[in-house]
Amino acid sequence: MLEKESIEPHVIRKMEEMEGGRRPTGISSIKETKNIQGIRAVPDPEVRERAVRRRFTAEYKLRILKEAESCAERGQFGSLLRREGLYSSNLITWRRQMEKGTLEALSPRKRGPKAKRPDPSARRIAELERENQKLQKKLRQAETIIDVQKKISEILQIPLTENGEMNS
Repeated sequence: MLEKESIEPHVIRKMEEMEGGRRPTGISSIKETKNIQGIRAVPDPEVRERAVRRRFTAEYKLRILKEAESCAERGQFGSLLRREGLYSSNLITWRRQMEKGTLEALSPRKRGPKAKRPDPSARRIAELERENQKLQKKLRQAETIIDVQKKISEILQIPLTENGEMNS
């Protein structure tokens, strides 16, 4: 494993924050085998089956936006992006969200299609369709019974009345 005592605490914190995400140049994963100030880490033999999407809190986004605003020297902005493992498009999106004026706009949202509210008429339609199927099944059974009765009357030579009933 990694000997953490000889690494500066802020480097360890950054490495742990970056775990599973894009790494800036110069900072590797704790689990990768690279030298960090003369220390070797043991690689993790497990590879995640599916990548985990990074989620940023509103506080983190605000802190990064403030840091980006304070970048005055040439190359300072790029250094910030590399250090944090971000793209400039992230900051553009976050600025637009901040312009909306709410902290909630910066909070991560659930992805995917919105859940549809069930239509009350759809439930009634489904109920009527089930009832219709039951009645159709009963009708087929009744027609089968009538056909069988007709065949039996033909075999036994029993005359039927006009409405299809047998004479008793």
